[in-house]
Amino acid sequence: MFAARYEKTGPAQDVFIIDQVETPEPGEGQVRVKIALSGVNPTDYKGRNGAVSRTFDGFQIPHHDGSGVIDAVGAGVDPQRIGERVWTMLAANGNRYGTAAQFCVVDSQLARTLPDTADFELGATLGVPAVTAAYCLFSDGPIAGQTVLVHGGAGAVGRAAVELAAWAGARVIATVSNDAKALVARDAGAHVVVNYTDSDAISQLSGHGISRVIEVNLAANLELDIAISQPGMKIVCYAADGPDPVLPRRALMTACVTIEFMLLYNVESDKLWESVAMVEDALAQGALTMPPHKVLPLSEIAAAHDLVEAGSTQRVLLQV
Repeated sequence: MFAARYEKTGPAQDVFIIDQVETPEPGEGQVRVKIALSGVNPTDYKGRNGAVSRTFDGFQIPHHDGSGVIDAVGAGVDPQRIGERVWTMLAANGNRYGTAAQFCVVDSQLARTLPDTADFELGATLGVPAVTAAYCLFSDGPIAGQTVLVHGGAGAVGRAAVELAAWAGARVIATVSNDAKALVARDAGAHVVVNYTDSDAISQLSGHGISRVIEVNLAANLELDIAISQPGMKIVCYAADGPDPVLPRRALMTACVTIEFMLLYNVESDKLWESVAMVEDALAQGALTMPPHKVLPLSEIAAAHDLVEAGSTQRVLLQV
């Protein structure tokens, strides 16, 4: 099969190898997916450039997210799944056959049914962003009637969080850095959009009774989060960009807030699958829509990684 892989970590242009590798066969409890589109996320380039330490078995075909059709199943999997349209999640987690190839193999439960109302492009944008957003929003229960602040509301996780929170009945405030991103957040359903670079951002965000913050950069935003906090507010941090934050203990004690850290690969199993169920409910109801995106051929995977690593405002997908 045609695949993109790397055998060592480093810059995308230096380490990617694009050639033929043996087509994998599904093992017990696995399915093989003929990939239509592969989605690129920050976690993918961090694994490839060595920012996240990991070991791999000889080579790594990257990317957790993708969409396609099941074409083979392993022992213990219902053969009727063959021909099923699916979106994948966590495909490259502990598995060298990610979605940046003509075929990938994943545990059956990681290949989720893609409704007929959703196309392959949308399916390839789910996975890491939508499930992460769902966990950050719903891990403590329903949020209907609450006010949720989503930092980076035009990003992959941020935009998904805006859509899911609005769908779930919350009032959604999003922060962005420019007018183009503000339009993305508003189109996703944000009720209020604030440019966090404005000098009066804190005053614009204060007084809303925010009960939950979806945090993309705790080090950069913690001072703001504390300034707009109310007792009982929860900050859920899903990313580790930038330096480690210095926690102002007294200010946090006075604010009476909770900070929770999460990494999708390690969250409690029951909460993970509850989050997946929320994504699937929203998807079935048409609440998750196609973000701004760019499609490149698989042969341009290095350029795709460079775009995402540079902070592209578009989701980047690879046509396989």
